[in-house]
Amino acid sequence: MAQCLAPSVQWQMRLTKNSMETSSMTSKMWNSFSLKQNKKGALKTSTRFRICASSNGTINRMEDLLNLDVSPYTDKIIAEYIWIGGSGTDVRSKSRTISKPVEHPSELPKWNYDGSSTGQAPGEDSEVILYPQAIFKDPFRGGNNILVICDTYTPQGEPIPTNKRAKAAEIFSDPKVVAQVPWFGIEQEYTLLQPDVNWPLGWPVGGYPGPQGPYYCGAGADKSFGRDISDAHYKACLYAGINISGTNGEVMPGQWEFQVGPSVGIEAGDHIWCARYLLERITEQAGVVLTLDPKPIEGDWNGAGCHTNYSTLPMREDGGFEVIKKAILNLSLRHNEHISAYGEGNERRLTGKHETASISQFSWGVANRGCSIRVGRDTEKAGKGYLEDRRPASNMDPYTVTGLLAETTILWEPSLEAEALAAQKLALKV
Repeated sequence: MAQCLAPSVQWQMRLTKNSMETSSMTSKMWNSFSLKQNKKGALKTSTRFRICASSNGTINRMEDLLNLDVSPYTDKIIAEYIWIGGSGTDVRSKSRTISKPVEHPSELPKWNYDGSSTGQAPGEDSEVILYPQAIFKDPFRGGNNILVICDTYTPQGEPIPTNKRAKAAEIFSDPKVVAQVPWFGIEQEYTLLQPDVNWPLGWPVGGYPGPQGPYYCGAGADKSFGRDISDAHYKACLYAGINISGTNGEVMPGQWEFQVGPSVGIEAGDHIWCARYLLERITEQAGVVLTLDPKPIEGDWNGAGCHTNYSTLPMREDGGFEVIKKAILNLSLRHNEHISAYGEGNERRLTGKHETASISQFSWGVANRGCSIRVGRDTEKAGKGYLEDRRPASNMDPYTVTGLLAETTILWEPSLEAEALAAQKLALKV
């Protein structure tokens, strides 16, 4: 079953990609192809249905319209307004026509939506206002069409409770934070699931593949499930202007990761949310379910995190390792505050096993992936660099996590007594 399900996704995506290129293939030729395959008995899965569904040309005609370039006929563009829904992890969007191409979010109008339908407002006062904050190119519609990352406000102009961007923007606009030029590199892990059964892509339904080991950065039909989705997402991010820096297959089969950064300040959250939206749309097209659950499969399987690499200007300069140690000390003193904001269900992931630290105990180490905070060997050797916060879950809010890191390490000052005790406990000399 595992070998049957994974290729079906790739078949579907390649068929969509090639539908325009093979438009000269007639319905008769498609029917002939389908009949030959039926005689061979090779297409008894949903893949056969997908191929046969294209035989009457309806899909090709729809592709013609979806890929239609309207720019020679109008200056108008389509703007897809994107926001975070009531759960704090769901992305919502809707489209509107803009009279001409734009280059900055300030050129776009505010908009509204029904907050009672997203769990963000009562029915008797349901209007929530969208404020455009960041623009990306739309890889689905192409041309001058855009994706617009928005945050959410009451009609009176107050951020609604699920608007985490507003607080982060306040932190990143503080002069002390601006002067430190905070960089973030975020490693977003995610898991692909088979539709209807909520079981990882490539796994036998109700069963398990071989143990972990060969899947991390692996290649082959028995090791890599969903590569076409990862590759499609990679290219879509590059097209959109997202600062994606890499991708790889993860330790648990059916799980993948992409990295965004280095990004400065609030930009990190904007880019991660847009990348998540693209991934939702691509998996939607592939007929695969995306989950950011931090522990999608219980047992001896890795969970899914969102490791956040972080540095300030003084950390990146000579003598920066001592600045990093001071930041680690501050982080240790606010461990509980960070954990409470680092994602729902994270206690199922941070067990001290599977390359995680215990959720209840702060730790740090050089090259140690079982710690709360990891410092790389290169950073130790150079005496400057960055730290990696390994605690955030895959479903964390990037605005919250990046804002907290900056607040704790730049704006927050512990008492001298607390600092001395923490330094002694962590064996830090700062």
